[in-house]
Amino acid sequence: MGWTERAVVRDGVRLVCRDWGGCGPPVPLLHGLAGHVGEWDALARDLRRHHRVVAVDQRGHGASERRPRDVSRAAYVADVAAVVRDLGLRRAALVGQSLGGHTALLTAAAHPGLVSALVLVEAGPGGSNVQAQIGAWLDSWPTPFPSREAAVAHHGGGPVGEGWAAGLERRDDGWWPRFDRDVMVDSVAENARRSFWEEWTSIACPTLVVLAQSGIVPPEEFDGMLRRRPRTVAVGVPGTGHDLHMERLAVLTGLVRSFLAEHAGHGG
Repeated sequence: MGWTERAVVRDGVRLVCRDWGGCGPPVPLLHGLAGHVGEWDALARDLRRHHRVVAVDQRGHGASERRPRDVSRAAYVADVAAVVRDLGLRRAALVGQSLGGHTALLTAAAHPGLVSALVLVEAGPGGSNVQAQIGAWLDSWPTPFPSREAAVAHHGGGPVGEGWAAGLERRDDGWWPRFDRDVMVDSVAENARRSFWEEWTSIACPTLVVLAQSGIVPPEEFDGMLRRRPRTVAVGVPGTGHDLHMERLAVLTGLVRSFLAEHAGHGG
């Protein structure tokens, strides 16, 4: 297995982490909306050779509290800060994909003393009205899936399908997600109301942004990110979609490893 389960409780909400151990600057890993901690297993195995790696099931997801009362952006951020403090991960290099990347961005802005570097995968500060899209996407899942293989096929097969299927739990009547639809939709409510450019501009630590060729960050948002913070390291990965961290794991691993080797643990 290679990891130890750790739990952090903040404000009555239990957050479950996979602590991969390792020596060196700490690297918390944050999955995206409706995702799960296991999406990072392969990256964690690689990074722990030179880093202390901890992957977090965020509130409402996976093995963590399934129905927290508060799913605000501030609650997600406070969770990350609590994990960093409680597990001794200060001066952490935060790595996040999609909503996890957005959480990492806001954490770096709100708690600059805790964060040494930032890696955003398919994430940016812009707001978007994605609630209806998220709801329709989740409604398209034919849950319960009759088999794990059916879940893999529904999510496109290959490493992406396998990654999504790994987040399901088996019950007597089939395979179910380990989250609730309303919690997921509510978790992006603030993103539908506003953007977070002020937070993005305030970040001083070194930042890597990795975007897919067919991802969710619009070109104008990406351009705005670079205008406001021109020292940002930005990389596009051809032939990928939003789940590039599963589609092109080797490419992402190389990018993250190189960036962290130069910047993790040093701060801005």
